Amino acid sequence: MAVGASGAGASERAAPWWARGAVVAVVAAVVVLLLGLDGGGLLIVVSGLAALVVSAAGIWWALAHRGPRRWLGVVLMVGAPVGLVVLYVRGGLWVTALIAVGLWSVAAACARTALRRPHARHVMRAEPRRPPRKPVILMNPDSGGGKVERFELVEKAERLGARVVLLEPSGRFDVTALAREAVAEGADLLGVAGGDGTQAQVAAVAAEHDVAFLVIPAGTRNHFAMDLGLDRNDPSLTLEALTDGEELRVDLGSVDGRPFVNTVSFGVYAGVVERPEYRDAKAETALDVMPDLLHETGPRLDATADKERLTSQQAILVSNNAYARPDPLAGGRRPRLDHGTLGVIGLRVESAAQAADVALRGSQSDSLNVLTAHRVEVTCDAETTIPVAVDGEAITLPVPVTCTVRRRALRVRVPRGRPGAPAVSPPVDWRRVLSLAFQGRERRD
Repeated sequence: MAVGASGAGASERAAPWWARGAVVAVVAAVVVLLLGLDGGGLLIVVSGLAALVVSAAGIWWALAHRGPRRWLGVVLMVGAPVGLVVLYVRGGLWVTALIAVGLWSVAAACARTALRRPHARHVMRAEPRRPPRKPVILMNPDSGGGKVERFELVEKAERLGARVVLLEPSGRFDVTALAREAVAEGADLLGVAGGDGTQAQVAAVAAEHDVAFLVIPAGTRNHFAMDLGLDRNDPSLTLEALTDGEELRVDLGSVDGRPFVNTVSFGVYAGVVERPEYRDAKAETALDVMPDLLHETGPRLDATADKERLTSQQAILVSNNAYARPDPLAGGRRPRLDHGTLGVIGLRVESAAQAADVALRGSQSDSLNVLTAHRVEVTCDAETTIPVAVDGEAITLPVPVTCTVRRRALRVRVPRGRPGAPAVSPPVDWRRVLSLAFQGRERRD
């Protein structure tokens, strides 16, 4: 603890200096552009912003339309950045642009480091626990393209004293029933080698009976394992928790009584996932149905997040604890899984102009709503049931759909030597950076 406290104190003392470095880098970038006015400094800024706007508009047209408009969108999406590079090279602006971009990148990196919260190697506090006496692990041999066989998970688990239950490749199995049966027979740990959807079902049984839960990242994306700080490159290393492990207390989400460990998606993404052809042709299916879902024929959702209202949204994502940035589908991370809150992201983009606004302003855009809540209710006036993607699995639920979270309901057993989740930096708030740089403390509004 003393080492962790010392490290946190050092981080706090260094934060103002990182903030000052960010300010210096921004000033230097501005100076470079001002000195390059005769050589096109203003053109670099204006053309760069224009290329961003045009590219965002192109992405919108490519997703929201079919036929000639889609192809025009692809041309704009690709052509804008390519044209920008050609303009810089042909106009002799590339050196100035490269230096300015480099300085701005340094500024952003310094700012994120300054705002990064001091934390121990593992953000969530783990407690030492004795090894389980009767662990039972359910393994899906088809999950993750056959990781169970590739990493010899069955043999390694059995050598460490676990009983392994192989799920039928046909998919005809009741995971919840198997987990309940294992607990009834005396299991004091339930483990899963499979995707996040399967993990959530077993996690609910573990939480219900207050037995330890072991996550083996043998799925495709393993988002839950990533935020727990587990090694996703070699899922067999997680089995070390059976003999040398500790426990984390984490939250468990619920959507109309169905558990989830990561996210619940409504609207556009859920509408794509529910298509039967999606699993075999993800990109083709998305491109085929997105135009209908994004325009007026697609459902518009309303949500109440505690007391805050979101109206006429095209997509709503509810997560078990909030993501550090509003981009979970692009590899976002949750720095904590034990705050007892739900992250809520609502999106409504109905034109190329709104798509460009999101590209320029991010979470400050009126088209993007980012908040946290303890209870979220989603409704749709035009429908009595709506598609919902629960940890990537498509189901249909009657409206209204209610999401809640049970704080610290799940005992997750993890190996003591796990890599840990990488540090997560929040979006850059330049007012806080300036407060740190000139006052030595963060501004809190």
